[in-house]
Amino acid sequence: MSLYTHQDANIRKTWLIMTTFFLVVIALGWFFSYALDSPAILIIAVVLSVAMNVGSYWFSDKLVLRMSGARPVAREESRELWNIVENLSITAGLPMPKLYIIDDPAPNAFATGRDKEHAVVAVTTGLTAMLDRSELEGVIAHELSHIGNRDMLVSTIVVVLVGFVALLSDFFLRANLWGGGRGRDNRAGAILMLAGIVLAILSPIIAQLIHFAISRKREFLADASGALLTRYPEGLASALKKISSYKGQMKRANHATAHLFISSPFGGGEGKAVSFLTKIFSTHPPVEERVKALVGK
Repeated sequence: MSLYTHQDANIRKTWLIMTTFFLVVIALGWFFSYALDSPAILIIAVVLSVAMNVGSYWFSDKLVLRMSGARPVAREESRELWNIVENLSITAGLPMPKLYIIDDPAPNAFATGRDKEHAVVAVTTGLTAMLDRSELEGVIAHELSHIGNRDMLVSTIVVVLVGFVALLSDFFLRANLWGGGRGRDNRAGAILMLAGIVLAILSPIIAQLIHFAISRKREFLADASGALLTRYPEGLASALKKISSYKGQMKRANHATAHLFISSPFGGGEGKAVSFLTKIFSTHPPVEERVKALVGK
């Protein structure tokens, strides 16, 4: 299979997961509303979740940049980095994104923004110090691929769904504790309420696992697209090896934004073999697998 074939397959799989997830969320919402005999819970949960996440979508770049401590950089301050971003943006047919620097020795980078016209690429000082030009080009191409592949939009949709499930589950549990609901005085009603409590506890966990799965697929897709952009996959592969060799974590590492970075901001051990359980709870695929995919092994 070529990189183009992998790209198409990953896009189809991702949308299939999201469609299935959306149908499950609707079914879950109906179940909670029926169990509590209160359609208002579903309506309130949907309105609040959508409103909160649409707001975060419009201001996601500013929020993430502030959380990471990034600052804008001018061409004169980092001419080589600026030129790399500008040249690759032209090659990719994208408007040049705003460029930011994070004063942090940990090598890392991320892209954010609601669309290609409002995109941002941020890199750490540790990244520019550690990598040579071809490796830095590989990383920037990876981040530009996130923009070109509209990954930020997909991630936002997933966050909306995950937030919806978490909020709906919380409403159900609180309403159940406060009393009320359908058929509490009979055995069937008790079984229904018990099943609802179990679903309310497990649903946010399952939703988060799906979020992680989509994040990992997006990293593979951006790796492939970035390699196509530079025509030199070895550059990105070498960069990933160097980044994973850094064991420290970023100063402002945050679980809420970890999936945005090219490598986990918490550092340590990404290049080593990991267990299945560790893998499914990770926002990034193992570096070993990413490198093998890039170099065709």
